[in-house]
Amino acid sequence: MNNSEERQIMPDESMPDTSQVDKSIIDKLTLAEKTQILLEYPQIMKNAASCAVSEEAAGMIKESKPFYDAVKAAQTKEIVSAIHTLIKSYNDEPRSWLPSIGFLLPKAETQGAVLDLDEALAIGLFIERATELTNWIIKDRGDREQETSGRQLLLAILDDEALPNCGPAAAEIFRVIDREGSLRDLPVLRAIKKRIGALEKELKTAVSRYASQDEYKRMLQSPLPSQRDGRTVLAVKANFRGRISGIVHEVSSSGQTVFIEPLDVVEKNNDILLEKRNLDAEIQKILRELTEKINAYAENLKTLHTTIMELECLRARARYSLATKGHFAKDGDGEHEALILKKARHPMLKKAVPINIEMRNSTRTLIVTGPNTGGKTVALKTLGLLAMMNQSALALPLEEGSVLPLFDGIYADIGDEQSIDQSLSTFSAHIKNISAITANATENSLVLLDELGSGTDPEEGGAIAMAVLDYLIEKKSRMIVTTHHGILKNYGYTRQGVENASVEFDARTLSPTYKIINGIPGESRALDIAAANGLDSVIVGNARKYIDEKKSDISELISGLEQKQRERAGIEHKSTMEQNRLKEEKRKADLKELQLKQKETELKRESIGKLQVFLRESRKTLENLVRELKEGEVDREKTLKVKEFLNDLARNVDIESAALDEEERLVREQFLNEQKSASTSGDVAFAPGMEVFAGPSKQRGVIVRADKKNAAGNSWIVKTGSLKISFPEKDLVPAAPVKAKTSPSWAAEYGSSGEAVFELKLLGMRLDEATEALRRQIEAAILSNLKNFSVIHGMGSGVLQKGIHDYLKNDPAVADYYFARPELGGFGRTEVVLR
Repeated sequence: MNNSEERQIMPDESMPDTSQVDKSIIDKLTLAEKTQILLEYPQIMKNAASCAVSEEAAGMIKESKPFYDAVKAAQTKEIVSAIHTLIKSYNDEPRSWLPSIGFLLPKAETQGAVLDLDEALAIGLFIERATELTNWIIKDRGDREQETSGRQLLLAILDDEALPNCGPAAAEIFRVIDREGSLRDLPVLRAIKKRIGALEKELKTAVSRYASQDEYKRMLQSPLPSQRDGRTVLAVKANFRGRISGIVHEVSSSGQTVFIEPLDVVEKNNDILLEKRNLDAEIQKILRELTEKINAYAENLKTLHTTIMELECLRARARYSLATKGHFAKDGDGEHEALILKKARHPMLKKAVPINIEMRNSTRTLIVTGPNTGGKTVALKTLGLLAMMNQSALALPLEEGSVLPLFDGIYADIGDEQSIDQSLSTFSAHIKNISAITANATENSLVLLDELGSGTDPEEGGAIAMAVLDYLIEKKSRMIVTTHHGILKNYGYTRQGVENASVEFDARTLSPTYKIINGIPGESRALDIAAANGLDSVIVGNARKYIDEKKSDISELISGLEQKQRERAGIEHKSTMEQNRLKEEKRKADLKELQLKQKETELKRESIGKLQVFLRESRKTLENLVRELKEGEVDREKTLKVKEFLNDLARNVDIESAALDEEERLVREQFLNEQKSASTSGDVAFAPGMEVFAGPSKQRGVIVRADKKNAAGNSWIVKTGSLKISFPEKDLVPAAPVKAKTSPSWAAEYGSSGEAVFELKLLGMRLDEATEALRRQIEAAILSNLKNFSVIHGMGSGVLQKGIHDYLKNDPAVADYYFARPELGGFGRTEVVLR
């Protein structure tokens, strides 16, 4: 992955203001389009579009809408997830800019049309870079784990019909044009240019005669010739105009200078002009013939362009997901599919408090109550926007394990849309939106209603709110509703499939915690907030007196429930912590016991080793003894007894050694299981110098260093005996508890280590230093299989920029180089592609 090109998608500081959008434009939009603007969906897609390497693809992404077809949404998300994994797992992604050619295709297929040099170059580069992109995707990396359904869907996009062979067209283009966009030095052009050069030399000789001879020198205002209308002329003083015969082309504004084309120069100018016209005509002929050859591939080009644009739109989504470090939500399934958001954050807020939203089992409606500024509206906008992003195949800012069903429509009524021009009050604006929602919502729709029933008489507003809920519940729509109406709290307890929830409020600090608590309705806390914001205490006191006693009892009941909820959550947290502590202590005790057994086994093995040495020495001694006995006429029976003694001794040693091997195997297996448990819980990090068991045979060894040649970056060089072998991290298990965590470092720029980097900074260097650093970078990149990197040289006087380009032009390892896009550094940064 080219980290140098990975954009940082930065959210805005505060919730975007949709009130500035022209109301007259909004009124002409459909309900779905209004909801997208309300939830700031276009801004998210604009951010995603910035990750594309094609202006055409970026425009398509900006204009795209969520996929409300469940099958299309699910498949697109699988494909984007597969590309996301591909980019994250390998560092060979091509990121060359894709020229815009969509507007050129009609011209290319029109008989008699002629493409100019830049247009032909754009088509040639598009074909080459499209081939690089598709080859990168279909490349077989031998990783069976990558063969997911998403990858299969991705490969299905790139079948033979969708990827016609346009390579011959690119070959024809680059036979005529180089990659700088200039015509190559073709033989027919070379002959004409040679004639022009000879004529210009003759012309120069003829003109120089006037500047060199004393007779004419005094007549000239300047010894240097000038150009007028493409013809060479002399600047003659006005009082000598009759002394040099020729054609007057121009007189200076002061009248002191006359520009004359001498008669002996006229013919030479005519000859040069004629040859230049011949050259232009020949160039037009070459471009016409080239356009005719491209025309033969017009249909293939249209098909290729369509496929690559679709692919780049998907890749940009994957790039955005990678840049925002999000996770793909699981799709819900079944009749009672859950909706679960874990630590979800609004992507447009820098300091958003993560929220949890849960609608499990048969719950289809959630009624959220609580104080103003408690986060109810932000929760609605977060859910609505994340649902749209999910159905646009984007990763979401939440934790893994979150579940989002796929909806056939997402509708919201949030905020104040009163309009003086159209005589709409706040209440009327809400009712207009709700009417459209009730007409369009289905059982597979998500409906978000903020402050339902507000803006009118509380009693009538509450009645309307319950009637709207009844209607949408009958439709089985998925709903989240916020309200201050107390009657809706009771409604939530009396209707099946409806659950109350509240935004938590800290009564001690009189401030919201922005946490959503299921099962308990919330209080508005209007009086507490009013007092905290400076309302006179007398007014607040009188307001409390007006509150009905019955309502006060309900408030106390809700407060008591909230307190019980907090106490229960605290007890559960303490219980979880205690369980984890006990598990950890038991694990450490078991590990200590196994270490002692391991030490005991090692001591036994050492003893067996000594015994084996003794056995070998004894065998030699006894064999010598037998030989001597034979020489002393010892009979065969005595010799056999000696050999039998030796064999029995060897067998006993073998039996003891085998028993010890089995005991050691069992201890090691238990030990490895304990160590794997520690590693899984995040207590172990591998580092040089650590003792480990490596490979399937679990050989004991010591980590020397990270394996830099491994593209995934998760392998280590381990010394086992006299050998140094590379092992994947998953095949390593620590041989002893790790007491300190260390993390492998990653060089951000070229340093003394000589490692290849994604971004080479040469600012402030002399040209010789810069070219040496670039040479080392290219060598290191080749060894690391790094195909793309960036060079930051700045603009300055242009010396460093030109020197770098001259070096890249002559280096045989460089396949291509070009200036970065303006937003990435423009002429101060060069993108390098190796062969």
